[in-house]
Amino acid sequence: MPQNGVYDLLKMLEIALDDSYSLFKYTVVNKKEIETLIDRVYAALPVEVQEARLFLKKKEELQNEAQQAANRIIQEAQAEADRKLSESDQIKAIEREGSRITQEVKEECQKMKYLASQDAENIRLQATEEAMKIREGAELYAEQVLTSLENNLTQLQQVVKNGQIYMEQLRTDSTNKYSAQSQTTLHR
Repeated sequence: MPQNGVYDLLKMLEIALDDSYSLFKYTVVNKKEIETLIDRVYAALPVEVQEARLFLKKKEELQNEAQQAANRIIQEAQAEADRKLSESDQIKAIEREGSRITQEVKEECQKMKYLASQDAENIRLQATEEAMKIREGAELYAEQVLTSLENNLTQLQQVVKNGQIYMEQLRTDSTNKYSAQSQTTLHR
């Protein structure tokens, strides 16, 4: 669906909200109608936007998983440290290991975030480049159509000019012929 379709759907959503009525401090709306319009807006979005949205959702899921993994690792390290409170050397070693693991997890999360950002930027750049190519193609097509129209108009203008010349020639011939006949009649 073209971009205007999204705007039309959003306008329909505004109208649906305007058609709702207020009850005390709450507004009553037709939930089914609103949900249907929202689904249609999502469906009307360009494929690139939908892909980017899915990509960002996947990125967020990966970040959440990484954060949960980091939390589990930290909790496990803390539990291990608590069990070995009596042995100070072991506690220090566990704390160092927990810090190392935490740092590794943080670095991995940062790396995943960076890669996801790079992928999102690449998708945006590709979409922009594709839009420019489409625009250039449309401009080239319009230029070709205008050039063709100009050539057709030039040909038609030449046909009209030739017709005018021909008509002028007929008029001149007719006038000359009439003048010649008039003089022939006068000389008789």
